[in-house]
Amino acid sequence: MASSAKSAFLEALHGSRVLFFDGGIGTMLQARGLTSGVSPEVFCLERPDILQGVHADYAASGADVLTTNTFGGNPFKLPAGLDTADFNRKMATLAKNAADAEGAKSGRKIFVAGSIGPTGKFLRPLGELSFNELVDAFAAQIKGLVAGGVDLLQIETQIDLAEARAAVIAARRVCGLPISVSMTFEAGATLTGSGPEVCAATLANLGVDIIATNCSAGPEQIREAAERLLASSPAPVLVQPNAGLPELVDGKTVFRLGPTPFAEITSCFAAMGARLLGGCCGTTPEHIAALRQAVSRLEVRTTPTADTSGFISLTTRSGLVRIGAGQPFCIIGERINPTGKKQLSAELAAGSLAQALHFADEQIEAGAQVLDVNVGAPMVDETAVLPALVSSLVSRCQIPLSLDSSNAGAIAAALEFYPASALVNSISGEPGRMEQLGPVCRDFGAPFILLPLKGKKLPVTAEERIAIVEALLEEMDKLRIPRRLAMVDALVLSVSAKSEAAVECIKFIRYCTETLKLPTVSGLSNISFGLPARELVNAHFLSMGAAVGLSASIANPGSRYISEAAATANLLLGKDKDASFFISRYSGWSAGGQGQAQGGAGGAPVKTSGEMTLQQAVIAGLREEVLPLVEKALAQGVAPFDMVNGQLIPGITEVGARYERKEYFLPQLLRSAETMQAAFARLRPLLEQDGHAQERHKVVMATVEGDIHDIGKNIVNLMLGNHGFEVIDLGKDVKAEDIVNAAVEQGAALIGLSALMTTTMVRMGDTLNLLQKRGLGDIKVMVGGAVVTPGFAQSIGAHGVAADAVEAVRVAKSLLRL
Repeated sequence: MASSAKSAFLEALHGSRVLFFDGGIGTMLQARGLTSGVSPEVFCLERPDILQGVHADYAASGADVLTTNTFGGNPFKLPAGLDTADFNRKMATLAKNAADAEGAKSGRKIFVAGSIGPTGKFLRPLGELSFNELVDAFAAQIKGLVAGGVDLLQIETQIDLAEARAAVIAARRVCGLPISVSMTFEAGATLTGSGPEVCAATLANLGVDIIATNCSAGPEQIREAAERLLASSPAPVLVQPNAGLPELVDGKTVFRLGPTPFAEITSCFAAMGARLLGGCCGTTPEHIAALRQAVSRLEVRTTPTADTSGFISLTTRSGLVRIGAGQPFCIIGERINPTGKKQLSAELAAGSLAQALHFADEQIEAGAQVLDVNVGAPMVDETAVLPALVSSLVSRCQIPLSLDSSNAGAIAAALEFYPASALVNSISGEPGRMEQLGPVCRDFGAPFILLPLKGKKLPVTAEERIAIVEALLEEMDKLRIPRRLAMVDALVLSVSAKSEAAVECIKFIRYCTETLKLPTVSGLSNISFGLPARELVNAHFLSMGAAVGLSASIANPGSRYISEAAATANLLLGKDKDASFFISRYSGWSAGGQGQAQGGAGGAPVKTSGEMTLQQAVIAGLREEVLPLVEKALAQGVAPFDMVNGQLIPGITEVGARYERKEYFLPQLLRSAETMQAAFARLRPLLEQDGHAQERHKVVMATVEGDIHDIGKNIVNLMLGNHGFEVIDLGKDVKAEDIVNAAVEQGAALIGLSALMTTTMVRMGDTLNLLQKRGLGDIKVMVGGAVVTPGFAQSIGAHGVAADAVEAVRVAKSLLRL
């Protein structure tokens, strides 16, 4: 059944007309009896007739796709006692019944999308959840949706690529249904800092069928994110805005944007190339009917807008590097490799990552766009050390990683810690290598290097290498591994041993570029083995290769010759627009001199030369380095009070400023906050001994009754603690009476309330009303959450509102006049 459903939906998806999704189920349930604080899941189990009626109304309005009421249907969010698979099966069945009934009546085929919302948890190292725990939770939900007969899976309202990726992997393990993934953007990025281009590239690598954006705002506010998705996505794009921003009217949440204006604005996305349209919070069947009518009057584009052929895309949570056709030459840093490095080998064997992290910082500062990570050395357990190093690098730097190992198990384990699309180095023609590692790369959306090597004999001629690569491509096709994930290693041999080595390599690169349409990469050092002036030979070979299509080299970015050759090749091949990079980097160049601008292509803002300060460690989020720096400062006689006021506080303040300027995102904010916390924990007992411990003002924090989301609140807690507040965290789903009682018992002058849903944010007013009733007007209340607006805060009498953790610190200090 799943196979036929897949083919039917995909046929419609790639047809000639726009498909319409339904609107906000929560909005309709509220209008039909769902009250604040009541679980939508329990409500719909008790009143399935109401939910089926909502689905029927959307189907009658012209929706081609109905969405199941399973947004919170994962084990982390469902109320205790509900079986995950059984609940999702029942919800899917109700939607399927409504779709079939309307289809029989109207003669239209109506599909059902199984809704899969975020869990409210973060994966390690950003959170505490393991990859397998998250995948298993999604798998349990998906099994129920499949049993209920859904036609596709709609992974929606995602704020973190790592979680969206885990949901896709879970889906692939359970079934073969089409997959749509929808990300939520605010101010051009997700909560964890992924822009539309990064999301589109990562999701395309995962092979999803639809790339989407939904929620967060109305059609006007969502326009920029949608345009950027349309410009970068090779897959059909779905756009589902809210009916404007929520407002509180007579104690109820309303959305002001009516069906006609919503349809007029949203229909424009079809003219831009969106293949699918629908609504999110606040949209009704009337909105969908009006939208369908508005689109019928437009000339719409029905083909994807982005051509991503000829290059691979490597991503991090916030970074994107394209390698291949039309892209600048890329240097992949080679230094994290224990071969010939005794100290690095010894440290890795002992479980220490210090020098590997130092090499990462050093190469980023030198200009590496990607870091090759190899831990293969005697006495090193790669299956443990490679994931540990990847985990540290992911939270430390912002450029993509290349996972370099002959141990397929180590690569698979490391990919679980990588939040987006890493490069895998490599898959050779050795028997079983493709079968073992290829599907892993496919399922994790990880581009990989094809190594034209089979058996013990090195292929010298271009023809020999071509035969191996084409055989590997045939294996990929059989395993349903898309060719868009592959790049080819040019397999550079020593010209001192084989005089024709360079010539044959160039012929092979040209064939891969022009005939196979695949990007290529080389390790440069082999070409000059056994010769003098090795860097000179390497640099010139790089230039020759780039001229015929060589896309990247694994090399030392700190080499002057290599970096100059790459920059010059990009300039002369027209890949450095207006010569901007070349001018900025080499305006002071002189023959025989370094002449390079400081700073690299991107990554952690770390200081790799000179004395690292505590302030710099906090700004860079160097958790591993901060405690040794504290101990060193103490040994030198620096007073703890001076460290806190002169280094730590200015450091975390600068982090907050960068976060507000969108230079930093949630991962960097959390890492810096944890770095600050580690340093302060060491210094606090010394401050108390010296009599310098400052008064810590108490703040009671809680997620309001009926709401089980606490990510935002927990981040606020961390930031408040770093700024001298004592946080009493009551957790989530907390009654107003318990919040007020805790504030009185703890002597807190401030309460912080969080809510993420329009159905629960109205409960914030309960706490304010109770404070007023009990004559506790001196206790201030600040509110926050994705759906909470300044207008809403004012309407319930809140004293302050904060859009994020950094603003929450500022609001808290202002309310307490600190």
